[in-house]
Amino acid sequence: MSRFVHPAGDRHAEMLPHERPPVAPADLNRINPAIWPRTSTRTDGALTVGGVDVRDLAREHGTPLYVLDEADVRSRMRDYATAFAGSEVHYAGKAFLCKEIVRWLHDEGLGLDVASSGELAVALSVGFPAERITMHGNNKSAAELTRALEAGVGHIVADSYEEIARLGYLAEQLGKRPKVMIRVTTGVEAHTHEFIATAHDDQKFGLSLNTGAAAEAVRRVLALPQLELVGLHSHIGSQIVDTAGFEVAARRLTALLVQIKQEHGVVLPELDLGGGYGIAYVEGDEAPDIKELADSLREIVTKVCKDAGLPVPRLTVEPGRTVVGPGGITLYEVGTVKDVEGLRTYVSIDGGMSDNVRTALYGAEYTAVLASRESTAEPMLSRLVGKHCESGDIIVRDFHLPADLAPGDLIAVAATGAYCRSLASNYNYLPRPAVVAVSGGESRVIVRGETEDDLLRGQL
Repeated sequence: MSRFVHPAGDRHAEMLPHERPPVAPADLNRINPAIWPRTSTRTDGALTVGGVDVRDLAREHGTPLYVLDEADVRSRMRDYATAFAGSEVHYAGKAFLCKEIVRWLHDEGLGLDVASSGELAVALSVGFPAERITMHGNNKSAAELTRALEAGVGHIVADSYEEIARLGYLAEQLGKRPKVMIRVTTGVEAHTHEFIATAHDDQKFGLSLNTGAAAEAVRRVLALPQLELVGLHSHIGSQIVDTAGFEVAARRLTALLVQIKQEHGVVLPELDLGGGYGIAYVEGDEAPDIKELADSLREIVTKVCKDAGLPVPRLTVEPGRTVVGPGGITLYEVGTVKDVEGLRTYVSIDGGMSDNVRTALYGAEYTAVLASRESTAEPMLSRLVGKHCESGDIIVRDFHLPADLAPGDLIAVAATGAYCRSLASNYNYLPRPAVVAVSGGESRVIVRGETEDDLLRGQL
């Protein structure tokens, strides 16, 4: 079977730089430690994670399969706990949440952010301390707020005037006095995709600093004795690798803290700068060093508060992707290999946008390799596509695989631990894959894969 490899001087030379296919790497078998889980290596040619050969994983659990390196994830939890000692680290559960992840968080001493009653239920089901949970969400229902109040969650982040009134009423009815933070949209421009930038005014989250809505929200919370206002919250976006935006947000939030002290005589003790820190998905990506990030954020908050004559508030951060993303891979089996002469080869796998919608949703980029063996064949410009009835069903847009790729080979996609299983669907009635944790040469299922019976169970 012929394989197209674009030569120098062909039509690609006339393209703009961002339109040109990527340059083939010198070693198609290389596992870059900056992108793959920390325990990843090749053994007898095959990719191993957590000491487990991916061929064994495919035989035992099937494909597609989410694989999570327990040692990697736990070590990143510890990295945050150490770097932010003296501050609060709350894992953003939306990245990926299941009972086992909650157990790891408890073991490693982290808190948890939830954005729905369902996420809260996962945490409570394994006895996670409610006081270490923060409830988020732009449209929390009365039922969700009631459940959070009854459980005694540590903080509730208020996102609108309506929610403040609703929360105040429910707290009074239940005889509770929850700790409340105001989510502030600071107007900081995060250099990320429009769909994951969250601090500009024209979007659904939070209360605007620029329009005075955040200051008015503070007034409304302080007017309700059944609510305890303890701080301000900000989240400027996702997949951010530059801390400059956090500095601007911290300065603007501190100015609001000064205003609150001047207007109300109240000094708020907490400041939550959110999360959104980026990870490496492809060669050349940079990820912030966690210790440097912690030192930088603490320095920023300390300086701006001292300059404003305020005591330094207790700092909270909310990492999600950087905790669980790098430790996850997705394993697929190759089905068909289709050459489009003069363009690229389409490599179809047994999953697709139902298990990873990020490429289709906002153009995410990924690194993938032939995982079941090594190859010395020439590089083949490839597009990794799924089996769904959508031309946009793409996992990796343009990258290189060995030209001897064949049906039955296993492909692994790196850095899929965050926002893949969480965003998974049953499109075309494909069951969502299992999640297995690997550690010390053993694998175990932590989220059972769905079956056709699961898909049909709710139907009448």
